Amino acid sequence: MALPSPSPAAARRFDVCIRGAGVVGQTLALLLARERLKVALVASPRPPAAAPDVRAYALNTSARALLQSLRAWPEDGDAGPAAVTPVSRMEVHGDDGGDLHFSAADQGVEALTWIVDVPALEKRLADAISFQCGIERVNEPVPAALTVVCEGKRSATREELGLEFDVRPYPHKAVAARLTTEQPHGGVARQWFARGEILALLPLDGAQGNSVALVWSVPAQQSEEWLAADPQALAQAVQERCGSALGGMQLQGPAQAWPLELSRARRWIAQTAQGSVALAGDAAHAMHPLAGQGLNVGLADAAKLARVVHEREFWRELGDLKLLRRYERARQAEVGAMGWLTDGLFGLFGQTDSRVQALRNWGMSGVDRLGPLKHWLARKAMGQTA
Repeated sequence: MALPSPSPAAARRFDVCIRGAGVVGQTLALLLARERLKVALVASPRPPAAAPDVRAYALNTSARALLQSLRAWPEDGDAGPAAVTPVSRMEVHGDDGGDLHFSAADQGVEALTWIVDVPALEKRLADAISFQCGIERVNEPVPAALTVVCEGKRSATREELGLEFDVRPYPHKAVAARLTTEQPHGGVARQWFARGEILALLPLDGAQGNSVALVWSVPAQQSEEWLAADPQALAQAVQERCGSALGGMQLQGPAQAWPLELSRARRWIAQTAQGSVALAGDAAHAMHPLAGQGLNVGLADAAKLARVVHEREFWRELGDLKLLRRYERARQAEVGAMGWLTDGLFGLFGQTDSRVQALRNWGMSGVDRLGPLKHWLARKAMGQTA
C-alpha cells in the first residue's frame, strides 16, 4: 500500500517550526523571519469563545520596545477608542496600613507599564505576520532544523516529547472580569493584599477611562461561588474590598476563572527523535500573576532565543544543543528568580498570623520610604536593568 504524499508544506524545508501561535509564538516567528529564516507557524484551531475575552496584559518597557520594533504594538483605534492604557501610577495596599506607591514621574519615564487589550495585540501580530516574508502558517507540524514549543502550560507537544514539567498548584484561582467604574481610574493600577487574597484593578480605555480589568486571586472554592453569584453581588464585593476607591462598580459581562500554579520545565531544550526542541513562554514556565510579569517573561524568552540565533557562529547549526544551551541558561536563571519572588510574595501575604501581618505591612511602608530600593524595584518591574 502506497504511503500518502506529503503535503506541500511538509515537503518544503523549514529552518524553524514554531508550535503554538499565541502572542509569544507569533512574536518569535517575526523575530526569526528578520534573520532570513524560513519559519513554519503551527496554529491549532481555537474553539469558539463562549464569552468575550476579559484578559488584559500588563506589558513593561522592554516588551513594548520589542513589539514596536516588529510593528506589532497596538495603537489607538485598533480595537475601540484605546487599545493601550499607559499606567502613570501604581498603588499597592496591605491589609493593615501598609502602602507602596510608584509613579512614572518619579522614575522619569513615560509610563510604568502599559495595559494592553488581548484582541488588539493579537490582531496587530497577525497583521505583521501577513506582511512578513518567510513565515508560513501551517495546520500541522513540519520537519525543521529547530522546533520551538510555545503552546502554553498544558502543551501536548511537550508531553509527547517527554520534557518533564514540574507543577505546584496554588490553592487559589484567578477570577477575572471587566468592570465599569463610577470614577475615572486616572491611569492608576491598584492592588490590594488582604484576607489572604490579592485583588488588582488594571486601568483600561485610556488614561481617563472608566473601565478596569479585575484579576482577583481567591481560594478555589470561593472562585466557584463568585462565578455562580449574581453579577451585582460580585461587583459589590470588589467595591468593598477596594474601599470604593473608584466609586460604584458594575460588571460588563460574565466573570471567568482559571487555576494558578508555579510551574517550570526541568529542561528547556532537548534532542529528540524529531530533532532539536526548545521551549518558550508558558510551555516553559508559569507563575502567579500578582507581579503582572507572565507575558513579559514569555516575550523575553522569544527575544533571547532570537538573539542567540542572531549571534551564533556562521558554522553552527540552528539545532546545535551547545547553541541552545546559551538560551536555556540565560532564561532559566531569570525566570527562576521571578518565580521565586512571586511565590514568596504569595506565601507571605497568604499568612494570617498577626505578627507576620504586622511585619509585611511594616516592610511595604519601609520600602516606600527607601528611595534607592524603590527605584530598583520599579526598574526591574519595567524590564530595565539600570
